[in-house]
Amino acid sequence: MDSFTLNKIAGAVLMVLLLTMGVGIVSDVIFEPTIPGKPGYEIVVSSEADSTPSAEAVPEVVPISERLAAASAESGEKVFKKCAACHTVEEGGANKVGPALWDVIGRKPAAHEGFGYSAAMTAYAGEHDAWTFETLDHFLEKPKDYINGTAMGFAGLRKPEDRADLIVYLREQASNPVPLPAE
Repeated sequence: MDSFTLNKIAGAVLMVLLLTMGVGIVSDVIFEPTIPGKPGYEIVVSSEADSTPSAEAVPEVVPISERLAAASAESGEKVFKKCAACHTVEEGGANKVGPALWDVIGRKPAAHEGFGYSAAMTAYAGEHDAWTFETLDHFLEKPKDYINGTAMGFAGLRKPEDRADLIVYLREQASNPVPLPAE
């Protein structure tokens, strides 16, 4: 390689360096950086006075007797559609994934003929004489929390009004419905 070619390569490298440096200087002039007076994200460090745990407000649930008095069986029938995949409510209805729920209020837990209950539900039945409005309300809220180990895979009904509507609907699915509790 002769000296003229080496000079051309060195000149090209210098030109690229000068061009890069020039573009940087020009962009700094055009886009002048401004530093804000206050930082964008202020990090607050908690003090010992702030470290006291704050209790979350637990929503107050109206007693079941009051909710049942205001509940609607028609609305409960709509809520029951979530349950219909696993349960029936007809008199003499067949068991599905879950037991038939005809005349469930007032019936002993885990007592429907021909259904294989989980060990947790059977143990619960040993401690409770019958499904009451209150026990059904708690069970329907979160079945797995109320009866730990139950085979029921339903997540539960969060709204107290939906649970009351469903309970009133289930109450009507009986030959002799259990009277509603007095307020």
